[in-house]
Order: sequence, then C-alpha cells, then structure tokens
Amino acid sequence: MHSGQCECGSVRFEVKNLRSTVTACHCGQCRRTSGHFWASTTASKDDFTFVSDEGLTWYKSSDWAERGFCAKCGSSLFYRMLKEDHMSVGAGCLDDSSDLTMGRHIFVKDKAPYYEITCQAPQIDTY
Repeated sequence: MHSGQCECGSVRFEVKNLRSTVTACHCGQCRRTSGHFWASTTASKDDFTFVSDEGLTWYKSSDWAERGFCAKCGSSLFYRMLKEDHMSVGAGCLDDSSDLTMGRHIFVKDKAPYYEITCQAPQIDTY
C-alpha cells in the first residue's frame, strides 16, 4: 500500500497494487502541465482510495484523457484515460517511492533541448 498527497494536503489518497516502474513522459502537454517531464506509475482505478479529495479537480486535456490536480495548491497528481480502467499517479506525490524504479521514457522525440536523459531505461520516440 502506498499513500500520497498534494502539497497542501487537500488531496490525500492511498493506492494498492501500484506498478513498481515509473514512466517518464516528455511530450509537450506533460511538460506544460507538470513544469518538466511527467514521471508517473499506475494502478487500477479501483485500487485508489481518497482519504480527502477536497481540492481535487479534473481537467479534460484531450478527447481521450483528463488530468487531476489540486485546485488549492496546483499540484499535478493524476492522469487517466477516459475509457481505461487504470489511473496514473505522479511519482513525486507519493509519500514513499523508494521501491519504484525508472522503467522507460516515452515521447523522447518531443523532449526539451535543455536536458539530457542519462539513465539506462529504454527511450521510446513516441508511445
């Protein structure tokens, strides 16, 4: 079981059966909504329990997906495909991520030029 929260604590959650690898997405939309690349892992939507969702707001970022963030502090927390049964959670908002490892980088062809990817995880040009 993992727990996590936004910066101000208005959104707090617990999640079980979390995937042990992190995906870093370098697409333009992820970079704009997170301020850099979006690093996340995933679990079934049914495996999430919200202890507090007082500040949770959803933004429909495309015809097929939406992003969850805290309306009070602005923390970028979740990404979910509208027709899928899983939800991604930002690895940085987990209280303890010590058991996670970097699994892959996606949309590498869209990454910003100011940084290099130096880890050994696979780099995929798109998805």
